[in-house]
Amino acid sequence: MVYLASTTEANDLLERNPFALLVGMQLDQQIPMEKAFTGPAVLQDRMGLPFSASAVAELDPDVLTELCSRPPAVHRFPRAAAGRLYTLAGRIVTDFDGDAASLWLTSSSGAELVKRVASLPGFGPQKAKIFTALLAKQFGVKPRGWTTAAGDYAAKGYRSVADVVDEASLQKVRAYKKSVKAAAKAAHAVG
Repeated sequence: MVYLASTTEANDLLERNPFALLVGMQLDQQIPMEKAFTGPAVLQDRMGLPFSASAVAELDPDVLTELCSRPPAVHRFPRAAAGRLYTLAGRIVTDFDGDAASLWLTSSSGAELVKRVASLPGFGPQKAKIFTALLAKQFGVKPRGWTTAAGDYAAKGYRSVADVVDEASLQKVRAYKKSVKAAAKAAHAVG
């Protein structure tokens, strides 16, 4: 059982729905992790249909923006989040026949997986490495060379969402991120 969202229902959706997992990761920036990974379940409830790339891609973009913006908004910046989500859904439909899991299941290597994920809207190189580590550590998706491709996120420890499996690990990841930010701030102040 994954422990990324704020509700059992949202975690269940993440566990059984690859597109929801991908969207949760996409939303995971500038908001708490639990809110981001709960977003797909909130959107599914608001849409009134099963959450899928094709269902999202078929929505009018203005309707999707309204669904993302309705209080409580699914993201701090709901309009931008809706735009990225709409584009992501279209890419999954066009490039992967609507099956988000094929994004990783057809990757021949960890490097290819990181490259594919990094090319998606709302992702970049670092987030792609984290998502690759999440897939490997919690879903058993381990293409050849995934540890090298995921870098430090593949290591044992508490560095990212890939390492969150319960409340204790969540707090350790938060402490690690806080220490990294403090170190960066101190280095910036000196430099």
